[in-house]
Amino acid sequence: MSESKKTARPMCERCARPVSHCLCAHISVVPNRISVLVLQHPDEQKHPLNTARLAVLGLEQAELWVGEHFPQLEEKLATVDAAFLLFPAKEHNVMQPLVAIDATKAALLIVPDGTWRNARKIIQSNPLLSGLPHLSLPVGEPSLYRVRKATEVAAVATIEAIVRSLTVLEPESDFQPLLKPFNVLVEQQIEAMGAEVYARNYGRRGS
Repeated sequence: MSESKKTARPMCERCARPVSHCLCAHISVVPNRISVLVLQHPDEQKHPLNTARLAVLGLEQAELWVGEHFPQLEEKLATVDAAFLLFPAKEHNVMQPLVAIDATKAALLIVPDGTWRNARKIIQSNPLLSGLPHLSLPVGEPSLYRVRKATEVAAVATIEAIVRSLTVLEPESDFQPLLKPFNVLVEQQIEAMGAEVYARNYGRRGS
């Protein structure tokens, strides 16, 4: 092994961040009555800025599955009264307005996690998803994900999409605490790259 090769940094098994930048102290568990299921593409699992994992850690009822094809999905859907896919609909899909969901229903919010291309792969590999009512976020405040470039102007981090969705679906609850570790993560990355590099690569996105 070359002496110049960096030694792997110890990682936190819970938040998957380097121990020196562990986010666990900033994660508080928020109760949610609408369960969340994140279907994460394997490519996204490897990304150091994995916001979906932070969202799942911060919700009382949430799961993270990694892969492209999920044969266990049918069994999961059988356990709830209603399920929704957080993804823009095509013409042949049913579009469900993003409104509060009846508190008497056991509901499930399914969130594909990955690039637009990889999220579409997940949906194509799991035909059950296409048949679900689709939810789409209205254009809102700009994303606070200031250290990751996106081709879509209205794109937000997965954790932001989950918070914005649950805020509407469960208007009686406050999901803003979920964003605390995300905000710390962004600040850590900006500090690590330095002000000059950040300004050069991301400055136009605002501060």
